[in-house]
Amino acid sequence: MATDYLERGAVAGVAGGLVYGLFVATVGNAFTAGLETFEHSHGGGGPVVSELTTTVASIGGGVLWGLLFGIAAFGLAYFFLEPAIPGSGATKRLALAGAGFLTVSGAPWLVLPPQPPGVEQALGTETRLAWYAGLMALGALVAVLAGLAYQRTEHHHTAVRLGATALPLALLAVPVALAPANPVHGDVPAALVAAYRWTVVFGQLVLWATIAGVHAWLGGSDVPATDDLDYPTTAD
Repeated sequence: MATDYLERGAVAGVAGGLVYGLFVATVGNAFTAGLETFEHSHGGGGPVVSELTTTVASIGGGVLWGLLFGIAAFGLAYFFLEPAIPGSGATKRLALAGAGFLTVSGAPWLVLPPQPPGVEQALGTETRLAWYAGLMALGALVAVLAGLAYQRTEHHHTAVRLGATALPLALLAVPVALAPANPVHGDVPAALVAAYRWTVVFGQLVLWATIAGVHAWLGGSDVPATDDLDYPTTAD
């Protein structure tokens, strides 16, 4: 049975990664190329690789990320946590996708948002990696607590249930308040930096949503199958 989960997760991951890679190869790379042109006009260097190479690398990288997330989240995690994930069918997959996005990207980006080319950060690489790892752990904890709150309020009013589910998100404010300052500097205008970040966020949402959608389309029981187990019987 575990093999079936891993196979479905891998297939869904490849599909999601392909969509994500195509998004990066078109929208993302075009945005980055514009930023590089802006940097070049302000004294920076021009592009050093061809457009074809960049496109192939983007699609290939997207597939690899999708495969990793598909196997890790929708293969392994889904196999062990399926009964505990709120909802059913596509809703269950979307809940897992939301938890994955929060863990891998959402929580860390509250303190260390993605930066476009040409922007330098004050914090060192090791410090940023340590904070990123800690924020991933916190994001996973918040996702688990939100799922538990959703289950514990099963018989309450919808508004109460949604409020209880969202309450653990308040924990994410703690690292935002305690994180060291990380001023950035560069020639890229603030408006372009913000647009770049939202493009990256949207791409990640597309990746997770596509994996969840394909995984739901592939099917599979929401609970471990027990019909094929042989139980001893006794004669009357």
